Amino acid sequence: MPGIDESREFKPLKIAVLTVSDTRSLDDDKSGATLADRLTAAGHTLAARAIVMDDVAAIRTRVETFIADPEIDVVITTGGTGFTGRDVTPEAVEPLFEKRMEGFSTLFLFVSYQQIGTSAIQTRATAGVARGTYVFCLPGSPGACRDAWDGILVHQLDYRYRPCNFVEIMPRLEEHLRRPKAGGASS
Repeated sequence: MPGIDESREFKPLKIAVLTVSDTRSLDDDKSGATLADRLTAAGHTLAARAIVMDDVAAIRTRVETFIADPEIDVVITTGGTGFTGRDVTPEAVEPLFEKRMEGFSTLFLFVSYQQIGTSAIQTRATAGVARGTYVFCLPGSPGACRDAWDGILVHQLDYRYRPCNFVEIMPRLEEHLRRPKAGGASS
């Protein structure tokens, strides 16, 4: 049965939150605030919080800055995952992924469907690993952020969660970057 193993010690992560919006500021960013409040309530550290315009270059630059920071374990973006012309978060972030997390998109769709029915199909939420950092791209509504955190991330970002979680494999996320090329017949 999945759940928290109380014999394991909680390991707080450093999480950056990035809101993608042409209209929000930190004062009225409800989605970013929802994520910041939930992750700190769970015992994690809000490592950074920022807002960028719906622009591929701006989004990618900010996410690259976060993943280059060795103090940041996880990046969560909110906004820009829909179908309108300004929704470009997946286009900005997915090229950074070394490994895509297909299961996140599927599970998020399932969690969302339970809350909002067939409207859940309008999301392009995505996730992956980039240079040893987990990156999750969520829709821009506070409800979607709440659903993703409460239904998925609070568990997978908790070292105590069993049977497995993202935290316990973090030390191995960059193995492929350290692995020397195999010497083959052409070497």
